[in-house]
Amino acid sequence: MNQIDQTTIWIIIVGLAVGSYALRFTFIGLVGDRPMPPWLLRHLRYTAVAILPALIAPLVVWPAATEGQPDIPRMSAAAVALSVGILTKNVLAAIFTGAATLYTLLYLVG
Repeated sequence: MNQIDQTTIWIIIVGLAVGSYALRFTFIGLVGDRPMPPWLLRHLRYTAVAILPALIAPLVVWPAATEGQPDIPRMSAAAVALSVGILTKNVLAAIFTGAATLYTLLYLVG
């Protein structure tokens, strides 16, 4: 494996830091004191709802524990969590029932 020289690493780190600061400053410093348009606020409502499935979906579909092969415990846990979430409209209930299903099936199936 080739080593990356120190100069390249520091250029990347500084570049990412400047880019991250610029992105945050755009919204906080330049736009922070102005009201946002209603269409943008309507779309931002769904950001929090989209984060949890975006984090969980790769762990269900391509789990590292099974070297990328989907398996019954993870698919079942996702289905139970989705069903409980839709029926109860309660995020915590969906998370806990999905986790309980996953660990129960991993214990039973192996």
